[in-house]
Amino acid sequence: MSLYQEAGPRAAPAATRTARTVAGDLLDRTLDGLPDRDTGGWEVGGVGPVGVDAGDERAVQAACGVMHVHGRATGAPAPLAADYVSAVTGVLAAQGATAALLARRRGRPPLRTRTSLAQGALLTVTQYLAAATADDGTGTRVTDAGTGLATLTTADAVRVEIETLDPEAWAGFWHRLGVPPRTAGRGWQPFQTRFGTAVCPLPPELRAAVRAHPLEAVRRAGAEHGVSVAAIGEATTAPPGLAPWTLAPAPPADPPPYSPPPTDPDALPLAGLRVVESARRVQGPVAGHVLRLLGAEVVRVEPPGGDPMRGLPPVAGGCSVRFSALNHGKSVTEADLTTRPGRETVRELVSRADVFLHNWAPGKAGTLRLDADALHAVNPRLVYASASGFGTALGPLPPIGTDYLAQVHGGLAAALRPAGEPPAPSLMTVTDVLGGLVLAQAVLAGLLARQETGRGCRAASSLLSAAALVPRPGRRTALSPLDRPLPTADGLLYLGAEARALPREVARTVGATGTTTVGERLRTRTTDAWLAELRAAGLQSVAVRTDLADLTTAPAFARAVLPPDDRLPYARPAAPWEFTEETR
Repeated sequence: MSLYQEAGPRAAPAATRTARTVAGDLLDRTLDGLPDRDTGGWEVGGVGPVGVDAGDERAVQAACGVMHVHGRATGAPAPLAADYVSAVTGVLAAQGATAALLARRRGRPPLRTRTSLAQGALLTVTQYLAAATADDGTGTRVTDAGTGLATLTTADAVRVEIETLDPEAWAGFWHRLGVPPRTAGRGWQPFQTRFGTAVCPLPPELRAAVRAHPLEAVRRAGAEHGVSVAAIGEATTAPPGLAPWTLAPAPPADPPPYSPPPTDPDALPLAGLRVVESARRVQGPVAGHVLRLLGAEVVRVEPPGGDPMRGLPPVAGGCSVRFSALNHGKSVTEADLTTRPGRETVRELVSRADVFLHNWAPGKAGTLRLDADALHAVNPRLVYASASGFGTALGPLPPIGTDYLAQVHGGLAAALRPAGEPPAPSLMTVTDVLGGLVLAQAVLAGLLARQETGRGCRAASSLLSAAALVPRPGRRTALSPLDRPLPTADGLLYLGAEARALPREVARTVGATGTTTVGERLRTRTTDAWLAELRAAGLQSVAVRTDLADLTTAPAFARAVLPPDDRLPYARPAAPWEFTEETR
């Protein structure tokens, strides 16, 4: 394992300051109360192993496909107005540093770790990249079609987000609003699949039905049928006092038997540790995915016949590629947790594991008698990690705990869209991915605490607490025309941070008569031609990715994106860290 050299110009410290701040805050929380607070060397770069010119937050959003996915619902690539990629990368940096410290405490030599904004951005589009590069067996690519947000507007001009995972609740809600069953049924599939497609082309009749009713009537319909309804405001702030995760120690345990450290110098930091995962959709599987990428063995518990998400289109190689993108490399044990034998299967797995993680609905763990107390009775040294939508922040009866409602309640529905645009959640699963990463960091914090104290623990995090990690201003960000993707003769270009700060220099370089005519001038030549001109002037910029499949053939991404192969018939990001033994 060798530390790579960052391709292209090294990112200016300002470009990665937010990510480094997030990482530092998370490491402070992880190491709080522990005697050994030396995390060794960790670094955050801008472009990392990706060969593009600019490595600031918005440039990597453009170059790595984040703007493309976020903008699908509105028809064109668009920037996330808050520093989402920096938050993701900060969590990745904290994970790398914590995993390296844990490996050292388990007897490994000190490790140095590094990640970058570009690698963080690529991780966030994992499932979309898989879908864009999947082959359905006919030699044709599977593509998503349509546009549209899921956000609706009431008769009193209130923008709302609704949520349900139950088709009967969906049908009842729309019937209450006067929509015929067949019309409501046409909306169910795009509504449910928006988690994977980032678009929601609802029938216009559904939007019209909500426009015909005031907010209170829509809320009553939701309450009658178990559909959550959340009004979207202009506030960008999250509820105060949210901790990214909580840890609570388990009762004291006997010392563990001696376990020698891995002797393979190329072993990943979590080699030798076992994680049992009982999780669905995105948040929980992302946590297991990154723990596996760090070297842990991950065992998934799925219902008899397998997780229903395995059949979610597009399917290649007999499995949903969106599902496989977050779950490949994990072994599977099938168990019906509603039966005593199924629960005994989990207890047996947990007895030989280091971590158990789930994202079950509130109260389900107790109903199944698989809560922390029950599993600590089986394995007192277990790190028991649970993820939820809202934790206890919204009271004992929270809304349905999914990504888009977490964006609304966490202030991101307003913060991610620039001033002048109506607030609405991004249909990219921003809090699901970030929430999974935060859950994984909570697990790492628990493992590190166990290494020091010998005791297991309970770790808990939520989508809402993850949303609160995303830095954002108190007011919505205003974007100028040069802060947006700019059309060229053959595509789109995005100016790097320094170029955006020097609009007159950009105008002079491209031969525009002023800053207001830069866009017109850029349309006269190709993207590559303008990138070369801007590079020569020290105004590094990037091409905007408008097709994720191109990441598999672009030389700039050769070290950061793994192409489809005989084992996995879709592309996926390479692991977002590199580790090397420190030399002192």
